[in-house]
Amino acid sequence: MDKYVCDVCGYVYDPSEGDPSQGIAPGTKFEDLPEDWVCPDCGVDKDNFSKLED
Repeated sequence: MDKYVCDVCGYVYDPSEGDPSQGIAPGTKFEDLPEDWVCPDCGVDKDNFSKLED
């Protein structure tokens, strides 16, 4: 599964870890995150994330 990085603060969303701080279970793809999900570090929305290239 693809990882995504926050363009504002550099936080990396790793689907294998999910986002426990917001109740997102491990294994949740970035595309499947709720529309109201925000970066846990800086609070910006999903539009401010880019796919992390290998």
